[in-house]
Amino acid sequence: MKKENIKKVVLAYSGGLDTSIIIPWLKENYNNCEVIAVSGNVGQADELEGLEEKALKTGASKLYVLDLTDEYVDEYIIPTLKAGAVYEDYLLGTSTARPCIAKGLVDIAIKEGADAICHGCTGKGNDQVRFELAIKHFAPTMPIIAPWREWDLKSREEEIEYAEAHNVPLKINRETNYSKDKNLWHLSHEGLDLEDPGNEPTYEKEGFLEMSVSPLQAPDTPTYIEIDFEQGAPVALNGEAMSAKDIILALNEIGGKNGIGLQDIVENRLVGMKSRGLYETPGGTILYKAHNVLETICLDKMTMHEKQRIAITFAELVYNGQWFTPLREALSAFVDKTQETVTGKVKLKLYKGNIINAGVWSPYSLYSEDLASFGESDYDQTDSAGFINLYGLPIKVQAMMTQKKQAQD
Repeated sequence: MKKENIKKVVLAYSGGLDTSIIIPWLKENYNNCEVIAVSGNVGQADELEGLEEKALKTGASKLYVLDLTDEYVDEYIIPTLKAGAVYEDYLLGTSTARPCIAKGLVDIAIKEGADAICHGCTGKGNDQVRFELAIKHFAPTMPIIAPWREWDLKSREEEIEYAEAHNVPLKINRETNYSKDKNLWHLSHEGLDLEDPGNEPTYEKEGFLEMSVSPLQAPDTPTYIEIDFEQGAPVALNGEAMSAKDIILALNEIGGKNGIGLQDIVENRLVGMKSRGLYETPGGTILYKAHNVLETICLDKMTMHEKQRIAITFAELVYNGQWFTPLREALSAFVDKTQETVTGKVKLKLYKGNIINAGVWSPYSLYSEDLASFGESDYDQTDSAGFINLYGLPIKVQAMMTQKKQAQD
């Protein structure tokens, strides 16, 4: 679609630096088009405060704030947790949120009869792919505007200058200008001193961490918690039945106070470069650990090992923006089958950034204390001799052939 034909644009709006200046930029460069701001609430909490006033003041005609928190948890986080999907130690906090938000963007764009959808992702990052693949899934012919691929601004410093010149209010300054993404699952930090992998993050600096504390500042006594799961999904915390969302929020508080879930990672971006990011994922880290512990007694060896293999593929699909694909859906179907018996309780001890196993129970446990015991049991140890003879037969035959060949030579 030609620029002159774009009269109404739906903008993925967070109120951060990028999307704040995009509103006046769109009006300047797309014939004073109407800009409808859409913010997907995936648990970014205080970042939503004052958003409508700011959006309208900078030129938007209206702001939608979509409450996507339950959908985000139930349809994106929990399937990813069940899969045990981890991308290079990263628990996919931004990756799972983008397809959820993009789906909401398309819903509003269709409702409003928009001519295009706009996002503030850079041309270097992964989020541009995640947003646009999801948009293509739900609205395959919808034009997409990505200002970072069009405008002359080259850095966040130039963005701040543009904002100041256009009287766009900002909550940041040049000294605290980290690129952050926050939702109920995690908080990411990128940029500034973190761009040099040789720099240690300033964990103990006041205001740097938002969801957690440094393990050095955590309590000197451990915290015990118990999490109940049903078919792979968390259903209760410390004996109290709760929704998965409320369990995550509660674990964020508990885990954050104990310095849990800090990850300093140099990761391989989809676009080819390496990038350094610091992630705070207190509740998510606890849930991944608890879920994994429960699976150790509920899954048989072959199922567990196959699940571990597909977890890598699942994580890559999510990281690469391919949530809405037949393969991801097929892998989720496999995962759901494996989770039918992943029901039980896990007890953990949290201490200064560490998560320590403190007990696990399940009515579907495959662990037999009688069989595994070093004491007297019904296990007949003489059975192993025949097993080893059969299991080692190919090795024995290969060795005999080699010896025969060497003798002939």
